[in-house]
Parts: sequence; C-alpha cells; structure tokens
Amino acid sequence: MKRTELRELTFKLIYSEMIQKELEEEQIVAYLEDNAIQVEEEKKYVRDICKGIHEKEENIIEAITKNLKKDWTIDRIDKIDLAILKLAVFEMVYGKTPYKVAINEAVELAKKYGDDNAKSFVNGILASIVKEENLA
Repeated sequence: MKRTELRELTFKLIYSEMIQKELEEEQIVAYLEDNAIQVEEEKKYVRDICKGIHEKEENIIEAITKNLKKDWTIDRIDKIDLAILKLAVFEMVYGKTPYKVAINEAVELAKKYGDDNAKSFVNGILASIVKEENLA
C-alpha cells in the first residue's frame, strides 16, 4: 500500500477516535483488518501515528492553537480539519516526514474531505507551524 493511502486511512482512524472520544486496541485491530492492512510495517505506521498523537496531543494542540487567527479557538476548528492537522503536525514535528510532504498530503486530504476553505486553512496553519518550529 502506498504511504498516501496509508496516511488517508490513518487520518480516518484519527477522526473516528475524535468522534468516539477513545480508541481501544481492539478497534485498531478491527480497523486494520477491515482495511486490509496486513503488512507489519504498515500496521506499525498506523499504530505509531495514533499512539504518538495520543501521547503528544497536548503539544500538538498547543502548536495548532498558537497559530490560529486572533479570536479563534481550537473548538472552532472542524473535526475533519483538526484530524488532518493533528496528523500533519505529528509527522512534521515528531516523525520523519519532511514538512513539504506532510503539508502537501494534508492539503490533499483537506481538498478531499474538508469544506471549500479547508485546504487554505490547513495550509496556512501548517506553514505557520513550520516557521515557528524552524522546520524549514
């Protein structure tokens, strides 16, 4: 499976966790099986991303919040956009994904799943985080 497809499936799992408020190991196993993710390296990627976002969530949310426009709060962000941002921020800051790849993939997910303004919103927040975190 290509990394882009795997990232999209991981985004869907992150979004699902946000709706359900928790993610049990059994749910991850079922999700992997339902989506025919059988290669160990691919399973590890999904688990590592989900676990990493959970462990670093406070830092990820803080990074996103600091880069919102004045008078915006994290609660105002659409859950789809927030799931995309969490994935991209984790990959850029804590993962080994180059920031350009993470931003491009996030913008593509925003085009596909978000509203008309999602791609610009996601791109703007991530570009600000790249500058703030000195990732460039």
